[in-house]
Amino acid sequence: MKTTTLTLAFLEPDAQSLVDRLRRQERSALAEAYDLYHGSVRALATRVVGDEALAEDLLQEVFVALPQAIHRFEGRAQLKTFLLSMVLNHAKHYVRAAARRRAMASRFGREPRAVSLDGESEASRSEIARLLERALDELPLEQRAAFVLLELEERTSVEAAEIVGIPEATMRTRLFHAKRKLRERLEEWGMR
Repeated sequence: MKTTTLTLAFLEPDAQSLVDRLRRQERSALAEAYDLYHGSVRALATRVVGDEALAEDLLQEVFVALPQAIHRFEGRAQLKTFLLSMVLNHAKHYVRAAARRRAMASRFGREPRAVSLDGESEASRSEIARLLERALDELPLEQRAAFVLLELEERTSVEAAEIVGIPEATMRTRLFHAKRKLRERLEEWGMR
């Protein structure tokens, strides 16, 4: 009896054509890249940041940045690999920011008070720190970055603006709105 070997070839999409179309800023190319790779990007993002909502934000951020980043793609790896490296680079910012927020919240929760006006306990101070971290997580990314750079890292508005690549006045405006939103959100949760 004669046997035949069946070889299944998994064909990659025409990556060079897709890259060329991305470089020409064709919207259909961005949609195609999203359709092909969003599952892999989301899976890695979820594993790295450990939170579905943050992973979804990260997924969107990567694909929004792709039309500009594609010009750095040299073709030595697959487009999927390039996208996954973008996930890791973008995730670094999320992970660092989350670590700084947790550290700040932890410091706030441990910080001794000279006078306790309402006799709040350590448990309630930890709750305040948790609510502050949660409120910070709800800010739009631009405002969160402004708050982290200017308030938590205590950078100057000039330095923070250079880091983000925006005018100094815009950085100060973002901080203003971030503080307002944080204050409003904390008041909604009963913090005065």
